[in-house]
Amino acid sequence: MRRPLDGWNTLWQRRHLASWLPFYVIDGLIRRWGRPLPSPLSVILAIADHYEPQNGGVDQTTALKRVERWVRDYPRLFGGFKDCDGRPPRHTFFHPIEMYDPRELDGLAELCQAGFGEVELHLHHDGDTPENLRRTLLEARDLYAHRHSQLARRPDGQLAYGFVHGNWALDNSRPDGRFCGINNELDILRETGCYGDFTLPSAPSPTQTRMLNAIYRAWDDPDRPKSHDRGERLRARRRSWDFPTPGHDRSLLIVQGPLLLDWSNRKWGVLPRLENSNLQGNQVPTGVRLDRWISARIGVQGRPDWIFVKLHTHGANPRNIDMLLGDPMVRFHEELSRRAAEDSGFRYHYVTTREMVNLISAAEAGWEGPVEPMRDHGLVWNGRGEPKPKSSLSGRSCEAAASPSSAPSSSAPFR
Repeated sequence: MRRPLDGWNTLWQRRHLASWLPFYVIDGLIRRWGRPLPSPLSVILAIADHYEPQNGGVDQTTALKRVERWVRDYPRLFGGFKDCDGRPPRHTFFHPIEMYDPRELDGLAELCQAGFGEVELHLHHDGDTPENLRRTLLEARDLYAHRHSQLARRPDGQLAYGFVHGNWALDNSRPDGRFCGINNELDILRETGCYGDFTLPSAPSPTQTRMLNAIYRAWDDPDRPKSHDRGERLRARRRSWDFPTPGHDRSLLIVQGPLLLDWSNRKWGVLPRLENSNLQGNQVPTGVRLDRWISARIGVQGRPDWIFVKLHTHGANPRNIDMLLGDPMVRFHEELSRRAAEDSGFRYHYVTTREMVNLISAAEAGWEGPVEPMRDHGLVWNGRGEPKPKSSLSGRSCEAAASPSSAPSSSAPFR
């Protein structure tokens, strides 16, 4: 008969807990456990989709049908939902560079132009070189921006992009060196315009960092892999508006999703399972999971009423499509709406990863006002025209304070 201790030893090894569990306990003791949530509370929700229509080596016809289903069904299912700013659900499609097909991007561009999301960059590679990676990223950045009007621009007009690393192996972080090969990847990303990485959490992969449930800056050490294993958490520190250009101090912004132990769903009735903010066929979004994600308290120190929840999924995987474009996701949006209607202290905001970084930067700059005016204050969408929700913003039912209609001035609510 299997003993609980045997199960724990197996879990420790297979889930690579030694790399992050001690730091999870320390983080809980210092920052999370036993502390009440503030009210009002704004939950800023983004979905980073590792969007791979060619998943499974399917033919082009099948891949395009997957894209067509998203373009057809997403507005139909979710266009009627609105967050506390009157915005519809927003989805960020991290499209794999090495699987580039212009027809897939053209379909996604249609969905994005309707106000339902944005496209960013995703890459799987192995045994790569710094020179080739730099060339690959620059070519993809320019192609996605100029041909498909995707990605972002900085305040000075320079192109910028969000990034998700394939196989979780950011900065050569696998112990065996597979699926990357480059120890200075953080610097190359920053130098080619990356405004933030959204790969983590990666547990149970051995690539998981000791930094967890964090928004932080990581500095590259080109002589060793996994430089983002450590970093500096962001905190509100500026006294006036000064949009911090990503990488201004030679660091790369890392935005993590929640990583928690789930004691409510125990293996063998004893051992906790992992809550790693993944959305897939057997891990559907629910109100219970929402509470867990909030409990991770991911945010900018000094702005505790803004909690950033970055989820991830593989939205073109056939095992996940029926959930993401079906009843489970509809019920989740209904749950968000119900909570906001019943609790005046609960606000939720659908954002893309670009908008999330703008809000992170605003919080770091000391912004004390509402979410809405900061969505586009900094990085702007590179799409044709301004993406708009399909209805007016008159339906704001859960934003307690009126949102200013323009960018902040000298009298705006900064610390």
